Amino acid sequence: MIEIVVVLRVEDAVLDFLSVLTDPDPGGGPAAVVLADRGDILPLPVGLPPAERLALLAPYVRPAEDDAVSPGPDALAHLVRRAAGGRPARVWTHSPADNRRSRGRVGRDTAVACAGLADAAGQSGGTPVPTVWHAVGYSPYLQFVSDLDRPLGRAQIAAKLDFVNGAAAALLDTTSPQFMVRTPRIPATERFFTAGPDERERLFALLASLDDEAAAVVDPWEFATSPYEARRLDATAAWVRRHCAPGGPPLVEVGACEGALTSRLAADGFSVYATEPNPHFRARLAAAQDGTAAVRVGSEGLAELAKDGPAGAAYLLIEMLYYGQDPALLDDLPADLLFLALEPEALEARLRPWLAASAVWRTVEETRLVTPRVEPVCGGRAYLSKRGSVGLVLRRTDG
Repeated sequence: MIEIVVVLRVEDAVLDFLSVLTDPDPGGGPAAVVLADRGDILPLPVGLPPAERLALLAPYVRPAEDDAVSPGPDALAHLVRRAAGGRPARVWTHSPADNRRSRGRVGRDTAVACAGLADAAGQSGGTPVPTVWHAVGYSPYLQFVSDLDRPLGRAQIAAKLDFVNGAAAALLDTTSPQFMVRTPRIPATERFFTAGPDERERLFALLASLDDEAAAVVDPWEFATSPYEARRLDATAAWVRRHCAPGGPPLVEVGACEGALTSRLAADGFSVYATEPNPHFRARLAAAQDGTAAVRVGSEGLAELAKDGPAGAAYLLIEMLYYGQDPALLDDLPADLLFLALEPEALEARLRPWLAASAVWRTVEETRLVTPRVEPVCGGRAYLSKRGSVGLVLRRTDG
């Protein structure tokens, strides 16, 4: 049996997988480290003491490089096959939900690659690649339910710190959040979990932003199954009803995603122009509203709507101003009434300073739509804090 550790860069192998490299199971065989970004395979022969194994890795530490990326499942499958050399293998890699997106992609791609190798081996009668183990690592947003925990002994901790302070010392002083090494990234207990395809893809999508990776699974933020999200969406629809009556001009919903709020508003009798720039989310939004005459679907983002958007009874920007949009764009929306909702911290940081200086809008109402709640996600593999939502109703000062 060979232990194969697939990581973006070599320091990752020591930070999150030292127990794999220096404390193999009794009777275990050699180990190898696969460096995904460079395609290097670093064999670690049987019988080497831990310090000598780490000494073989030290020359491969490099300065922070923001262009380090996964080569994709096909290339990783080739690397794992070469590292295994025909032997039974156990594969260890990053979490698909690593908050450093480059590592999360390696973890996801490695699992996809190994699933393909196992399928091919099964069809050919060869030895399938065993289950992939993902490292929990440093997870500032999620708490994980792990399947295997390995506390490190003092000698292992000393070896890990020697590597960090020696070979990886430059990473203690880098300003790159993707590559800086700080105390939380040097675990004393290394924790691992396994994940099936659906769980893996949901973990990967959950930590994505608004790109196609977030849309890789249906309902990545679990609006349809989360009690918190159901309460938030119901409260938001009721909030809109308090200020707008059905039967008038349409509501313009900006960033409607897959239509969880859209459906509630349509059920309340509102006409809705629901916009969603992401084509995958927009296709699901359109399919969900197919046959609903009161709903039209558009592709505009906030900047396009500010430039040439349709007039409406109100514009709704619900939990979507998290991605660097300029609040000044709100001044140009063709509406006299805005509904804005954000987590409290984001509202204070992103909107409060702009609103305090605005001569265009005045606050009609501020309300807490939903209070915080800690919830499981991805089938219970992890849990996180949902931070609550605060709503502002703004009216144009000359409206």
